[in-house]
Amino acid sequence: TQVFEDWFRKEGPAGVPAAYGKKILLVDDSSFFRAIVRPMLTMAGYDVREVKNAAEALALRDRDERFDVIISDIEMPGMNGFEFVAEAKKHEVWCDTPIVALSAHGTTADLERGRAAGFDDYVAKFDREGLVQVVNEIVSCKGEAA
Repeated sequence: TQVFEDWFRKEGPAGVPAAYGKKILLVDDSSFFRAIVRPMLTMAGYDVREVKNAAEALALRDRDERFDVIISDIEMPGMNGFEFVAEAKKHEVWCDTPIVALSAHGTTADLERGRAAGFDDYVAKFDREGLVQVVNEIVSCKGEAA
């Protein structure tokens, strides 16, 4: 509770935290940000897999690997986050998977562009608490819909 004050309130069936057993894919070319985000999500109870770029992520999709949430950087070499989310959502494996944009840019125009590209939510890179909150909400909503 010192890290996440609502840890015990985000529960699934039989008192199990909603995050428990949920799989997240983190797509970010920056080892610095992966080193910050992965432990934070792991501490929140998620099983986190990380890749360095969109091509590695799409290779997982093509092998039918499924995730509860995908978090993607926007500014990546090769294929950027906007191109990645559009490509990811084309395939039936990930067409319904929530994808959250993680970006150093957080203007209203950036948010609108992210939504138009196919992102389900958009979080500023330095808003670590906001990222965990968004992922918790997505997982909780998916659990209620199931």
